[in-house]
Amino acid sequence: MIYGISLGPGDPDLITLKGLKILKRVDKIYYPGSLFSNQKKISYSLSILEHYNLDNDKLNGFFLEMNLDRIQVKTIYETTFLKIKEDYDNGLTIAIVSEGDINTFSSFSYLLSKFKANNLKVELIPGITSYALGAAEQLTPLCLQNEKLIILPRVQTVKELEEALFNFDTVVLMKIKSVVKVIDEVVSDHTYKINYSERLGTDKQFISSNWDEIKTREIPYFSLITLRK
Repeated sequence: MIYGISLGPGDPDLITLKGLKILKRVDKIYYPGSLFSNQKKISYSLSILEHYNLDNDKLNGFFLEMNLDRIQVKTIYETTFLKIKEDYDNGLTIAIVSEGDINTFSSFSYLLSKFKANNLKVELIPGITSYALGAAEQLTPLCLQNEKLIILPRVQTVKELEEALFNFDTVVLMKIKSVVKVIDEVVSDHTYKINYSERLGTDKQFISSNWDEIKTREIPYFSLITLRK
């Protein structure tokens, strides 16, 4: 069996009991990470896994280049898939982990398509998303009654964001690092309830509702903004 395990947004206590039980009993665990231009490797998932007292010999990383060129990424997914399939064919039980939820902007989905195409047995364990934790930390509901919610990754234009704010009661913006200027053009001239979160569930967690403060920060990849009318 292959398991896709959600780790949650950063706080190691926010994994599900089911997910943790599976991690403790599988034969191998594959985790994603980032490969930078200076060849430095960093894995947010591994930083969570390290809290669970797992056997380090079970841990196997696959590292993706942090750019928009998907050539290296496709090669890594294919290489990782072949390693996992070899483990599977040898009778091992494997877990592949993902920060947040396994089905929400997760690199696991690219592997899942290969598992399904090869008729491998897979089970997915859902998890807590960063925007759910952000709302909880800020004591703010994402939506009530008949309100509508939309999640936008890397919003590209002012028009796109304005249309979302017109048609939806709550707008969650993810992957915001490169699009702060677009967001600024919209929120600076209007009255919205702004909740910004970064590195949720870690000792570097930062939360603010002050846009003037937010837009001057060095925005990390693990950040998001929730806007409400």
